[in-house]
Amino acid sequence: MLPFDEVLARLKDILSPEVGERKVRDKDVAEALGIAPAYFAVLKKREKIPLDAVADFCAQRKISINWLLYDQAPRSLEENTEKVATIRYFRQINASAGNGALNWEESYETIRIDEALVKLLGGVKHLKYIDALEVRGDSMEPLLGDGDLVAVDRSRREPREGGIYVVRIGEELFIKRLEREKRKEWLCTSLNPLYPAIPVEKEHFEVIGEAVAVMQKGEGEHGNL
Repeated sequence: MLPFDEVLARLKDILSPEVGERKVRDKDVAEALGIAPAYFAVLKKREKIPLDAVADFCAQRKISINWLLYDQAPRSLEENTEKVATIRYFRQINASAGNGALNWEESYETIRIDEALVKLLGGVKHLKYIDALEVRGDSMEPLLGDGDLVAVDRSRREPREGGIYVVRIGEELFIKRLEREKRKEWLCTSLNPLYPAIPVEKEHFEVIGEAVAVMQKGEGEHGNL
């Protein structure tokens, strides 16, 4: 961690545009941190950084606390974060590739994904929109098999023709390719020719998100859909 004087200097640099042309004083820093000036003077004498107050200060101004305290560049932090990123995994929620699955529950766990998959899914900042669901059934073979994990992007809820989506029809959850149909709004189709298409009107189904990548369970493989 940087010494107190260096952190204080950086805090003053951040506050400089806020106080105008005059010099930033210790009192200004104390007020910005929500600390009484007299107590701040004590902390300065002891060279004790008020970490909680500094963390709130950085969050309010959208400044990297790692840069402020450790002189670490934000981009280097993002690169390292991508290597150990996680997404939510709904183990007990299956996107049926066959006849539907009535088992949508809210409990989830987190699973770690590697750097290559993070980039494939749009970067670490986009992971808040990504969930992992397990495929059940064989109607989407050969693209998706029983037991595969699918990365679902919840920010993509407006269906496009030819895209593969996790959709809710009534109380059942499916993973299907969506195609336009003359008499109906959408046609939920399977890749396996043994399964018939499901015609639905748009108002009768909900798009949970687009399936954007597949992670082969137990093998660690992944790729675009």
